[in-house]
Amino acid sequence: MEGEGDGDSKADTPDVPLSSADTDNTPQCLNKALEGLPPRWKNYWIRGVLSLAMIFGFFLIIYMGPITLILVVMSVQIKCFQEIITIGYRVYHSYELPWFRTLSWYFLICVNYFFYGETVADYFGALVQREEPLQFLARYHRFISFALYLAGFCMFVLSLVKKHYRLQFYMFAWTHVTLLIVVTQSHLVIQNLFEGMIWFIVPISIVICNDIMAYLFGFFFGRTPLIKLSPKKTWEGFIGGFFSTVVFGFILAYLLSQFQYFVCPVGYNSETNSFTIECEPSDIFVMQEYTLPAAIQNTLRWKTVNLYPFQIHSIFLSSFGSLIGPFGGFFASGFKRAFKIKDFANTIPGHGGIMDRFDCQYLMATFTHVYIASFISLYLYYIAVVNIMMSTPLHLSVSFQRI
Repeated sequence: MEGEGDGDSKADTPDVPLSSADTDNTPQCLNKALEGLPPRWKNYWIRGVLSLAMIFGFFLIIYMGPITLILVVMSVQIKCFQEIITIGYRVYHSYELPWFRTLSWYFLICVNYFFYGETVADYFGALVQREEPLQFLARYHRFISFALYLAGFCMFVLSLVKKHYRLQFYMFAWTHVTLLIVVTQSHLVIQNLFEGMIWFIVPISIVICNDIMAYLFGFFFGRTPLIKLSPKKTWEGFIGGFFSTVVFGFILAYLLSQFQYFVCPVGYNSETNSFTIECEPSDIFVMQEYTLPAAIQNTLRWKTVNLYPFQIHSIFLSSFGSLIGPFGGFFASGFKRAFKIKDFANTIPGHGGIMDRFDCQYLMATFTHVYIASFISLYLYYIAVVNIMMSTPLHLSVSFQRI
């Protein structure tokens, strides 16, 4: 009798997918306008035009407010998930694994229900307390989330088919790793947004700037290959992108720090059923005077400089986005090479799929969230405690000293 191991070993060998991402979906009018140009310059102009269109769209979305940004983040997350799952489905499509795509989307719904439910409980407490059904869902939210996941887990076990066990577990792991990379980190993007629009706009803009400037420096000056996973990446582009991004982040931080709309945490007004962005800006968004080091004083003849503290934080964000952020792109390049595809999809002409544009954004979002929790929140808590202690009446201070 033939062993199950033999069947598994044959079924585990994936076919090389034929990706639709390799097809040219550039608009006909743009192709016609650029015909006659060398392929290198044609690709340069296609990427340039589409990049400007996406930047304009980004500004428009910011103008439309937090609720639109949340919906866009959710849409991007779903599209990225779909692109990665489709690759797995295309690789193993010939085996027609039962329930693979259905269960993948079911788990996406479960994880989103958990994360967005947590967000509603944290930031929309007044709304939850006002609506009786929401009170029930909030009270038992984690139990309901776990029950939904267990239902999917049981469905997966019941869908296991002889001779395809190992392959099905590969796909189960594929789905969960995709959820970890895409859904979990997109949730952090929304968490950053609620801390203030500036924590959403600056990190995303930093990655966009680095991507553009590294491409431009590499296109015009690139000579030295940077990494084998991405043969087109060069040291010239990497270094030029770093310095350009630090300067860009510093200037953008200065411009945005002046407006409450960008620096205030996003709140929810239950009376008007709308988001509110009003506050007394925290210390990191208040202009401060800094004394320059002696070496810089002797060179520039300046003793002090006025900066928003957030501008200093932007240097760290820009450094991460320029030095570590690109490794998200290298990771994605390795993934695509493993399955012999050029792009995740062909959604954006000259750029590939949505995941091709957001491979570095998710890593940047996680760093920003960790940075806020480790340095910003702790600093603001310390300042609040100091202010309370400074405002304590003298007789209470004496009483504490006696105790």
